[in-house]
This record gives sequence, structure tokens and C-alpha cells, in this order.
Amino acid sequence: MQNRSTPFLAGALAVTVALLSACGTGAADGAASDVPTRVFTADNGEVTIPVDPKRVIATGYAVPVLIEVDAALVGISTWSRGLEMMSDEDRATYDELTKIAGDLAAETNYEAVAKADPDLIVVGVPQPVLVDVDMERLESIAPVVAIGPDQPWQWRELSEKQADAAGRLADFDEDRAAYDRKAAELRTKYADALRGLAFGHVGGYGDVSAGNFQREFAGSWGTNIAQDVGVEYYGEVREKGEGGMAVSEYPSIEELPASLGEADAITYTLEPDGSVGPAVQYVLDSPLWRELPAVKAGMVFPLRYTQAATYPSALGTLDAIDQALAPLLDR
Repeated sequence: MQNRSTPFLAGALAVTVALLSACGTGAADGAASDVPTRVFTADNGEVTIPVDPKRVIATGYAVPVLIEVDAALVGISTWSRGLEMMSDEDRATYDELTKIAGDLAAETNYEAVAKADPDLIVVGVPQPVLVDVDMERLESIAPVVAIGPDQPWQWRELSEKQADAAGRLADFDEDRAAYDRKAAELRTKYADALRGLAFGHVGGYGDVSAGNFQREFAGSWGTNIAQDVGVEYYGEVREKGEGGMAVSEYPSIEELPASLGEADAITYTLEPDGSVGPAVQYVLDSPLWRELPAVKAGMVFPLRYTQAATYPSALGTLDAIDQALAPLLDR
């Protein structure tokens, strides 16, 4: 489940590789066997893990990454927020895998994890909710690497580390190269059309019951992939908090003119299925929205798949951005 306090400050990766006794291979019964291992630096410190894991558990943000790179998965948490962005093949893999946890870290089934007999557990939950995971209990089953998000835009580094831990960097590098090529093509395509435009973004996590909306700035979920195409978002959070609160804020709807009145153009988040979510619809229905200069000028662009947190899914986001911004080429 997406959290406002999302993605991560990447740690350094130690690549010391040695032949050691791995506590993870078949560790559910406490047995140890000699397998090639290395020391991996994760959010929970330096952990000795198999060089080539054969039975991997993934949770949270690690789920789509490790499915896409064809890791040796034996169990995963659910990942409801990303199902619409999965390919048919990856969705079939997701459906077939044993679910050992729900969308929330607190929904981990430790008995199911043990039954899967993993030799590596990759915990990909946001850092603020890592406290909901019984790390000691997981570590009694197999080596655990916590690689969770802190800042939204850092999914790039986050996913690389997760793929590396699972021994699947070659597949990851191919996916990243495909994304980089597409982003570069679109950046060239829209360079002239975007030049000099200051964008704002309305996110999908405002609280209608409290009368507020979500304004996302550069580096947030709704903005970070569009930035790779050359979209420039102006402003910054007035009082920065931790995680996602450093790149987004939640003003009252009455503050809409002050928040987005200087925008030349505005993007807003669509749900993965292409519909407008309740939090965004609340903004679009406001009389204040209709009076914004960007809205009056017809410079409003809805963006689909802004929740992407892997390179293959972000390719879909790039396609959606291309479709949304296409009218700019005719202006």
C-alpha cells in the first residue's frame, strides 16, 4: 500500500564475496550448509547473504522488482497498488506465488514464511513502518535484507539494490537501459514544447473529509517520472517532513489559488485504471480550480501510472506522459 512516507536513501553495497557457512539455505530447520556468500549492506546493516539465492521471499516494493527480474521467488506479500501496471506474464507469476503477507507490513505471516524455507528474505517496506516487522523472528528463518523506501524518486536506486540482493542485476540493467532510451527520446521530442513552462501537480492522496488536497513537488510520485521527460515543477514544501512529506504537502482547498496560481501548466494523478480518484475529483469540482490561470488556458494534463516503482512499469508511465503531453506539440 502506498504510504505518504515513501522511498529511500540508498546504502553502500559491500561486495566482499567469500565461501562461508550460510545460515539461510534451508534455515527454517536451523541447518547450515556451505554455499558462496557475500556481505550486503542494507537498511538493517551488513548481512551475509547467498551469492546466488535459490529460494527468495519478497515483501512490499521488492515484489514487483523481483518478479520482473525473474528472481527465484518462493513467496511474496500482496502488492495491490501495482497490479494494473504489471504485464500479463508478470501478473500470472504474481497470482501463482504463495502470499506470505498482505499489503501492510503488520500482516506478515511468519509461519508461512518459515514454511516456504527461504534462503533470503528481501523486506521492501517503507522505512517508517519497518517497526511493524518482527525482524528478529525473520532473521531466525533466513538472512534478511531490509531495502525500503524513504523518498519517492529513489525507487531507481531502491529497485537496483533489491535486484542485486537477489542476484539478478543483468536483467535489471536491461530494463533500466530500455527506460533510459525511451525517456531520452521523449525529452528530445518535448524539449521545445516544455521550455520555460512551470508545472504544478495535484496528487491522489488528499483527504477529502478534511477538506485538503495533495500538492506534489519535484521528486514525488506524481512528478518524478515526468521530470525525466523534461517537465519542470516549481516550488517546494513549506515545512518539510520526512519521507514523502519532504516532497508533498496537504493544503486546504481554499489555498488552491495560492498553491497553484503561478503554474503555467498543471498535471494531476489518475488511478492506474485511468479513472479520476476521489481526492483529485474533489479538486477538479472546486470553483477555485476553474479559476486557475493554467486551467483557463487549457494547460492541464492528467497522468496515469504515476505509482510506478520499477523500470518496466515506468515505461508505461512514459507512454502515458507522452499521450498526455501530445497536445503541447500543436500549440
